[in-house]
Amino acid sequence: MPTRNTAPLGSPCWADLWTSDVEGSRKFYSALFGWEAQEPSPEFGGYSMFTRNGIPTAGAMGPTDDTPANDTWKIYLDTDDIAKTLEVAAAEGSQVIQADMAVADLGTQAVLVDPTGAHLGTWEPGTFPGFTVLNEHGAPSWFELQTRDHSAAVAFYRKVFRWETNTVGDSDEFRYTTMREPDGDGELAGIMDASGFLPDGVPSHWSIYWEVDDIDAAVAQVEALGGSIVMGVEQTPYGRLASVADPAGAQFKLRATDR
Repeated sequence: MPTRNTAPLGSPCWADLWTSDVEGSRKFYSALFGWEAQEPSPEFGGYSMFTRNGIPTAGAMGPTDDTPANDTWKIYLDTDDIAKTLEVAAAEGSQVIQADMAVADLGTQAVLVDPTGAHLGTWEPGTFPGFTVLNEHGAPSWFELQTRDHSAAVAFYRKVFRWETNTVGDSDEFRYTTMREPDGDGELAGIMDASGFLPDGVPSHWSIYWEVDDIDAAVAQVEALGGSIVMGVEQTPYGRLASVADPAGAQFKLRATDR
């Protein structure tokens, strides 16, 4: 079971769902991944946790009185100085849409839009490091930015979140850059040049992949639970992948790898 106590600096450390159907989402993800849906916390405005075997793996939030939920998953990147991160991000063309806000002693969060139009969060941990289990059934498996401006995105994440990067492909057919694990050979997230295939009206965006033991069974279960298939199962060098959506329309991806 791949575990960690803290996320590498600049890497994805948490994900949460902003859903228009809180109860439906609790049932859907619990059935699909075997998550335990914790009760919403009045202290944190109704925010709730999904856990796996008692360990936090994702968050969820419903609509507020003045803001409807947009049915999306958002990923958060780790920082050791959120004020400095937002300062540099703004200087590099980012729009800060939620200023840094302390969440009790758990940490400090903010939300921004990168220069290519992708929403993301950033998290400076206090007592809460984010998810600590990866790459097993129902846990995070990969994180990917699909962007219309690959070079600008790579420059932004290198500058703001201090990524060390590796060029996987650099042709018009396949242009992909990964975040290298500091002082290691592993990779932590990817940036894909999606300018050639993102549909009109779909902005640059981050996606989260959830690991599953059997992707064909998982895709069938998504449909049985009222979700939908965005892109069917594909065999790739990085595992078998599929894109799906929950019943409220929030899209996410599934990945099955040989572990």
